[in-house]
Amino acid sequence: MNIGEFNVRNGRLLGSIATRTIDLPRLGLRPVESDNDRAPVFEIIALNVGNRWVQVGALWEAVAKHTTGEVFLQGSIDDPGLAEPLPIALFGSDEDGYRVAWRRPQRRDDFGPAIRSGRAGDPSGDQGGFGDSTAGSDGGVMGDEQPVDDEIPF
Repeated sequence: MNIGEFNVRNGRLLGSIATRTIDLPRLGLRPVESDNDRAPVFEIIALNVGNRWVQVGALWEAVAKHTTGEVFLQGSIDDPGLAEPLPIALFGSDEDGYRVAWRRPQRRDDFGPAIRSGRAGDPSGDQGGFGDSTAGSDGGVMGDEQPVDDEIPF
C-alpha cells in the first residue's frame, strides 16, 4: 500500500507519509556519508513541534529477491509517540522521486502450521497427530482403563 512520496525540492529529498492514524507532512531524506558497508543510505528526518529537524528513522539499500533484482530502500520510522515502528520501503530514484510503500509484516509462527500431515508409520492415520480420543460421549474415560482416583493428591 502506498502511503507517501519523496521528491527533490530545492536540491533536497522532501516528502510526506500519511495513514489513517499517522500524518507526517514534512519529512526529509538526509544522505549518510560513511565508509561502513552496513551504514544506512539515508537518515529519515522530520520537522518536530519546535521547528527542528530530528532523526526518526533510517533507510538501507536492498535488492528484490524476485527475478527482477530491483534495488529499493527499506527501513523504518520510529518515535516515542508511535505504538510501534512503521516499516517502509521506497521505490524509485533520487531523480524521479520515491513512492513510499508499507506492508504489514507477517508474523512468524513459532509452533508451525495448525494442520499437520500424518507422520510416516503412524498406524492411526490421523491427520492431527494426537490419535483417537479416549473420552466417551459422557466425557468419562472409555475402554479398559482403570477409573481415575480423584482422592490421591498430586
